[in-house]
Amino acid sequence: MIPLRDDIPARSTPVVNYLLIAVNVAVFLVQSAQGPHADRFVYLYGLVPARYFVPQVAEYFSIGQQLFALLSFMFLHGGLWHLIGNMWSLYIFGDNVEERLGPVRYAAFYLLSGVLSGLAHLLIYRTSNIPTIGASGAIAGVMGAYFLLYPRSRVLTLVPILFIPLFFHIPAAFYLGLWFFLQFWQAAGSGGAGGIAWWAHIGGFIAGMGLIHLFPRLPAAGISDPLRRTTERLQFIRPPAEPGDPHLRGTVAVSPHEARQGARKLVGIQQGFFEKILRVQVPPGVQNGVVLRLRGLGRRTADGAVGDLLLTVVVAEQPAH
Repeated sequence: MIPLRDDIPARSTPVVNYLLIAVNVAVFLVQSAQGPHADRFVYLYGLVPARYFVPQVAEYFSIGQQLFALLSFMFLHGGLWHLIGNMWSLYIFGDNVEERLGPVRYAAFYLLSGVLSGLAHLLIYRTSNIPTIGASGAIAGVMGAYFLLYPRSRVLTLVPILFIPLFFHIPAAFYLGLWFFLQFWQAAGSGGAGGIAWWAHIGGFIAGMGLIHLFPRLPAAGISDPLRRTTERLQFIRPPAEPGDPHLRGTVAVSPHEARQGARKLVGIQQGFFEKILRVQVPPGVQNGVVLRLRGLGRRTADGAVGDLLLTVVVAEQPAH
């Protein structure tokens, strides 16, 4: 099963999520440039259980190197497809979790989930001399948080059967629950072989489920609200189309600050499995319930006429974080 997208658009630009993706890509490029020293690079910055539990191995590494590896391992990847798969999952599930936590707490949540996933792997395979790398454990933490926060959302999933691509909207609780079950199945069947850190995935998912209860109670860093006021000028929505109605209707949410000052929004019009992206200007001083009419952006009827895109402005306070 390949997830394509969820159906909960983020109300603000997930700055930290994009930054994490960018850092992972940048580190992968550095890793790829190591050439003949690639194995040494991975052993130094990857997570090697024997470095922590086998004294004869641990003596070759400083305390700083040991601690840094608990963070650096989650930014290394075993190949291009490993990177793409991880970053795609982070792109799909990370934006909504960041929106719930705020950017600073989300960054801490992601890193701590990754560290705890690594510790789970260390405790299971104490004497292994094989480096573990990848963002999978940290992303599993994000998925664990999403599992609790948005169980009723739906994930558009590609299921190829005999080379025939089939698409299903699967409830997030079922999709992520099945994913978690498969990690246990693979962990039990592999016995640690196969080169995939299944227990890091399991540990990360459980860590994310636990941390998502803790992090919203932590005090905010004080920069989330100013950052939201900047990034919330960009918003993705998917206005539904009513059968037989040439007009597309949807809502565009703005904060009281945006209603006073005006805002720019990115409106995504769903067309099959793709979206047409439009830039919408919300005028200053807009009132709740005002309808913005974008002419000629609706559906084309059988007689050639084209409807409009009608967006109702909703002025809403930000939810508590």
